[in-house]
Amino acid sequence: MTTMPDSGPHDDFGQYLTVLPGWQQFVASTTSTTMTMLTKNEYDALSKEEKYDYDEDRLDHHARLQVVATSTVRRTVTCGRRLTVLNRGAISARRGLIVTGPANTGKTIALTQLGLAHELQDRRRHPGQDERIPVIYITVPPAATPRMIAAEFARFLGLPVLRSSNITDLTEAVVGVCTKARTGLVLVDEIHNISLQTRTGADASDTLKYFSERVPATFAYAGIDIEDSSLLTGTRGDQIAARFTAVDTHPFPYNAEWKALVAQLEANLLLHQHKPGTLTRLDRFLHTRTGGMIGTLSHQLRGAAVDAILTGTEKITKAGLLAVDLDIASRRKQPGTDR
Repeated sequence: MTTMPDSGPHDDFGQYLTVLPGWQQFVASTTSTTMTMLTKNEYDALSKEEKYDYDEDRLDHHARLQVVATSTVRRTVTCGRRLTVLNRGAISARRGLIVTGPANTGKTIALTQLGLAHELQDRRRHPGQDERIPVIYITVPPAATPRMIAAEFARFLGLPVLRSSNITDLTEAVVGVCTKARTGLVLVDEIHNISLQTRTGADASDTLKYFSERVPATFAYAGIDIEDSSLLTGTRGDQIAARFTAVDTHPFPYNAEWKALVAQLEANLLLHQHKPGTLTRLDRFLHTRTGGMIGTLSHQLRGAAVDAILTGTEKITKAGLLAVDLDIASRRKQPGTDR
């Protein structure tokens, strides 16, 4: 049995990618040894306390459940890595990436997998240089102001954000640390929270642009339906559109990739009584129920796996899947359902 690496004094940060310790724990968790399932004899031989610890580890495993390299993730990583290489010698006007599409279609997963790929590549190229911070990940707050954007960068880096800190102080501190730490990729999620139709939103957009000019890194954004938003309108929007490449996310059709996706997720389950092939036989049902939304599918399978461990059934069935409530958006697409 394997467990997650000890996160030490930063355990409270483990749930947040928007601070450096949380991001580092995310990278460590994805590169740690994969947990393996005990045989029935091995499980029966455990003490009560050992069984509790083992089941807790399995709950953690299913709460995360390995990310599947979908076509969207592969396109995002390929395009993002291409841009980081092309931007190495750029003095200005570096190119960026926007991951855009409807809600619940895997934009954040694609963005973070790009960050993970870049971080691991940077570590391979520069072994033993722990002072490097290859990746920054922030989310744009609702109604973001320029100072709020700068504060998000500062918080990720662990820089103090005081009431007396003005945007110039924060910006200079962030740029200084990023330059010294050789940051090569900046991930900005929830970019749809910036609207160029407001003065504040326009100023926030200008702040991001300023960071992209001062920090020698590739910037990658993710947000809901960006190509149809105000972010790409007007003079400012035209500048963004001219420098950024788009990767579109979408609900998956019921095809070979969807079937492979379900099969790979099923292969990652650690349930003692689950019969392999059960979920692949239900792949059409899962597609109808989730509408092809990767986020909804992940929630359904992870939730059913957690229930299977907590109830002791140790398997996922159609009834178990139906017991996991759909998100509100999926329920709206299935009128008359009470689940």
